[in-house]
Amino acid sequence: MFSSLRRWGACRVYEPVPGGLDTQKCSPEKSASFFSKVTYSWFSRIIILGYKKPLEREDLFELNESDSPYIVCPIFEKQWRKEVLRNQDRQKASFHREDHTRKPSLLSALWNTFKSSLIHVALFKMFADILSFTSPIIMKQMIIFCEHSPDSSWTGYGYAVALFAVAFSQTLILQQYQRFSLLTSAKIKTAVTGLIYKKALHLSNVSHKKFSTGEIINLMSSDAQQLMDLTANLSVLWSAPFQILMAVFLLWQELGPAVLAGVAVLFLVLPINAFVAIRIKKLKKNQTKNKDTQIKLLKEILHGIKILKLYAWEPAYKNKIIKIRDQELEFQKSSTYLSVCSMLMLTCIPFLVSLATFGVYFSLDEGNILTATKAFTSMSLFNILRIPLFDLPTVISAVVQTRISLCRLEDFLNSEELSLRNIETNYIGDHAIGFTNASFSWDKTGIPVLKDLNMKIPEGALVAIVGHVGSGKSSVLSAILGEMQKLTGVVQRKGSVAYVSQQAWIQNCILQENILFGSIMQKQFYERILEACALLPDLEQLPNGDQTEIGERGVNISGGQKQRVSLARAVYSGADIYLLDDPLSAVDVHVGKQLFEKVIGSSGLLKNKTRILVTHNLTLLPHVDFIVVMESGRVAQMGTYEELLSKTQNIHNLLQVFSGQEKGPALKQVSAINSRNVLKDQILEQENRPSMDHGKQFSMKKEKIPVGGDMFIIDIRFHYYLRTWLNYTLDVIGTILVILGAFPLFILGIIPLVFLYFTIQRYYIASSRQIRRLSGASRSPVISHFSETLLGVSTIRAFGHEQRFIQQNREVVNENLVCFYNNVISNRWLSIRLEFLGNLMLFFTALLAVLAGNSIDSAIVGLSISYALNITQSLNFWVRKACEIETNAVSIERVCEYEDIDKEAPWIMSRRPPVQWPNKGVVEFINYQARYRDDLGLALQDITFQTNGEEKIGIVGRTGAGKSTLSNSLFRIVERSGGKIIIDGIDISTIGLHDLRGRLNIIPQDPVLFSGTLQMNLDPLDNYSDSELWEVLELCHLKEFVQSLPKKLLHEISEGGENLSVGQRQLVCLARALLRKTKILILDEATASIDFETDNLVQNTIRKEFSDCTILTIAHRLHSIFDSDRVLVLDSGRIIEFGAPQNLIHQKGLFFRMTTEAGMTQDLGTKDQLL
Repeated sequence: MFSSLRRWGACRVYEPVPGGLDTQKCSPEKSASFFSKVTYSWFSRIIILGYKKPLEREDLFELNESDSPYIVCPIFEKQWRKEVLRNQDRQKASFHREDHTRKPSLLSALWNTFKSSLIHVALFKMFADILSFTSPIIMKQMIIFCEHSPDSSWTGYGYAVALFAVAFSQTLILQQYQRFSLLTSAKIKTAVTGLIYKKALHLSNVSHKKFSTGEIINLMSSDAQQLMDLTANLSVLWSAPFQILMAVFLLWQELGPAVLAGVAVLFLVLPINAFVAIRIKKLKKNQTKNKDTQIKLLKEILHGIKILKLYAWEPAYKNKIIKIRDQELEFQKSSTYLSVCSMLMLTCIPFLVSLATFGVYFSLDEGNILTATKAFTSMSLFNILRIPLFDLPTVISAVVQTRISLCRLEDFLNSEELSLRNIETNYIGDHAIGFTNASFSWDKTGIPVLKDLNMKIPEGALVAIVGHVGSGKSSVLSAILGEMQKLTGVVQRKGSVAYVSQQAWIQNCILQENILFGSIMQKQFYERILEACALLPDLEQLPNGDQTEIGERGVNISGGQKQRVSLARAVYSGADIYLLDDPLSAVDVHVGKQLFEKVIGSSGLLKNKTRILVTHNLTLLPHVDFIVVMESGRVAQMGTYEELLSKTQNIHNLLQVFSGQEKGPALKQVSAINSRNVLKDQILEQENRPSMDHGKQFSMKKEKIPVGGDMFIIDIRFHYYLRTWLNYTLDVIGTILVILGAFPLFILGIIPLVFLYFTIQRYYIASSRQIRRLSGASRSPVISHFSETLLGVSTIRAFGHEQRFIQQNREVVNENLVCFYNNVISNRWLSIRLEFLGNLMLFFTALLAVLAGNSIDSAIVGLSISYALNITQSLNFWVRKACEIETNAVSIERVCEYEDIDKEAPWIMSRRPPVQWPNKGVVEFINYQARYRDDLGLALQDITFQTNGEEKIGIVGRTGAGKSTLSNSLFRIVERSGGKIIIDGIDISTIGLHDLRGRLNIIPQDPVLFSGTLQMNLDPLDNYSDSELWEVLELCHLKEFVQSLPKKLLHEISEGGENLSVGQRQLVCLARALLRKTKILILDEATASIDFETDNLVQNTIRKEFSDCTILTIAHRLHSIFDSDRVLVLDSGRIIEFGAPQNLIHQKGLFFRMTTEAGMTQDLGTKDQLL
């Protein structure tokens, strides 16, 4: 089967990604008539359909081909590459130092890509601006007509028709401008987002340290959006000065040199606006940094929420969030004050300009008379002048902010990438992997992490890499993958690679897709892999088998299941080389044995493949071809198992590395020692995770937590939309009342127009709400896919699937763009129709003025028409803002919904335990029952047992037996459904959660660290002195390592603790427990990822430091309960057996069967003899 797979596996033949250009439906826009195109009538079917039923994604029209990311992204990437090459040529040709610091310009690449579209947009804007000045000129002629009452009224009708024609033409052109402007800006965001995504797949480790996951996501969500927002209004930069000059010119025609007074007022105000813009720029820059920190912290808190609850650390991290939030509010407050000043000036500018102009006009000549013609023509021009004066400072401020975003984007896009020279992948020699005098670091200037590596790994070999925590085992795999910076030497790799990381990376898709990983389904081989990786029993438990949707980060499957899915994915890839970073660390004994025999070992599916296995499992070593012993980043020893044991002088050192045991007199005794350590080498399933539905409960409904866009809408947008809607409401009502006061017959025209208006509004809002809902839903997968990719970037690169993930990114971006496109067109559909109604109102007003002739004062005519000219825009924005309010009110609903989620019990209650509680450590379960949700069955049933003070209890059971639920119940992560738990005489349900959790201690299996200093990770509440911290570090065997760090306790831990090995992270978690020394300790296999020598030292430390404590050990490795006083055996949520280990063995029940499967029964007898 492997031979048939090798062909396509190595060549990376993937299934086609759905949603590409071949599968897209054509938009009816292409085949629509000219009239349908300019009025967007072709979109009416969506509006009508949305009114009849809720719209679904399938109902929306697809993008035009030229607007899709499948076309836009490659074109832009090509221009960016050209810009990079041009910059390199400039640097080579220049000898000036400052020129050498110049970076490739993102702006230049954007212009070269989208200049034709931007010019197209500018032409539409220019024609619309010219038409906007035509209306006041026609209005002037109408007022003159009414003043002089000409003989022929046809001239007046001509003016009325001309006014309507110009206004309607302006509407059509302006809507085309808006459409092309918004779609061009969306294409620019798409192009930049695609480039950010592609860059993120190739970042070096140095760049990853410089740009955290939160910062990279912020680049895509905020900075690219900032660029899009500016592009949509970019024409204002030249259009506003053009409109100002045109208005000044026409005003000169009316008022002469007096207009210069108004211009002088403008120039006086501009420096104030510039000052405000600079201040806002500084605030925005600080706010952007604050936002990066906020996103990073919130992301870490959500991912590590269970640890915060177990240690009762919520107040400390809550205060951190509040501190950042207070800073954010201060920025917003300062920015709002400045914006209010700016708005006040902009509101006053037209009045001040008019006042100055008319005042100077009267003072220049006593004969200057302000007629109705001059007054209303001038006021109309001043009204036009108000818009560019309002927009220009806002756009200038946006330019300033976008400049910051451009710099951030350019810094990221020009950051260092992984060097292709780190490893030779086109090697065709006689070995699969070769190192020759190779040294590696995580960056070019860093201290070597791996030094002087010299080894040749033949094709088809199984190689085990062993060593202490931090000795460089995982780093060797990273070097083979090309993830590390090669300082010296040569590295060669032959063939394709599959990689299983120590912490399994799982995608948010169905389980089958996680295993196929883009490869073609071959049913027979797929089923063999499921059986070999022990996944068939798991599929029976999952609700939809291998079609079950896996949540974000694999939240609804256990740690063991994640690791097996990850291993199955690697096996299915059909690669030539397999890099396995301790994949057995999260599975139980019999599953681990099956995985080695049926997958990794000499008779497994990978028997003919090259396998590099990082492991702490001594019993596997006789079954591997070669062993590499790492020590301080060097290869201490290398050879076969027999060769290493045959070197008498090295046996002692070898055993020290592996098990910490004494040197044996002969090979037979060494084998006995190996058997003695079976329990240390077999790794059970990672149980400190709830089952599927439980995981969803623990996720705290992250998808509903309003920490990003919702709070931004509430803070910034919602009140703006509400205020704007109220302003436009008053404008519309005021305009209608003014016209009705002048022409009472206008009511005959307004009644049908109001009917049409509300009909259009009803259809539009129903459809628009659904389109916006789909648009909002389509944004989440873009961010989610990006975050998921950043977490699994090493795996993606190892498999060589970068191009497939780039295609997937384009697919989710395309889905979002389809919704955006339909939203833009729906807004244009509305605007055309509402502005047409406004144009009809203008026409009726002009018509009534002509009909009235000289029976009405020309000033009333001028007043009515000038107001009617403004109603077009007011009507449009009135409906749009009403829809915005309705749509964005969902954010408030989400926050209220989140507030209404059932909360935990109070942290502190009126009844508080004594200060020294618990002082004995007696834990008693009485008929205890627990379930994770009301709609689920009992996870624990009728649990009754009692521990003695200072007793050591082991808790064992198969997957799903209820071990983790028992631990969660002690901490009240899961509340009781019946019965009670009593600790030292106090029912734990009667006291506050922090009084309970603060008095218990746990060392969890998942070593969760937070970004910040090492000191903060050990003691976030700042309760202990530095000397106490150093003392626990020494007990955890970390003191020497921490002292070697430049900043020691203040050493910065990166996001997720990625700059420490998994073993070191677990030792830090042990140090936390030692600091919190309490009378009751829960151990959840705290040493799964550390070597055996350190494991022995740590176990001795626990026995010594917690000798006077009650210890409950959830046994993932059965060796950890050998010295327990009693063992509690669970099955299906019930206690099956409870007694001393030796007694349970003699009973030959479930515990006996488990030890037999692990090959431990004989070893227990040996232990008794030794004791």
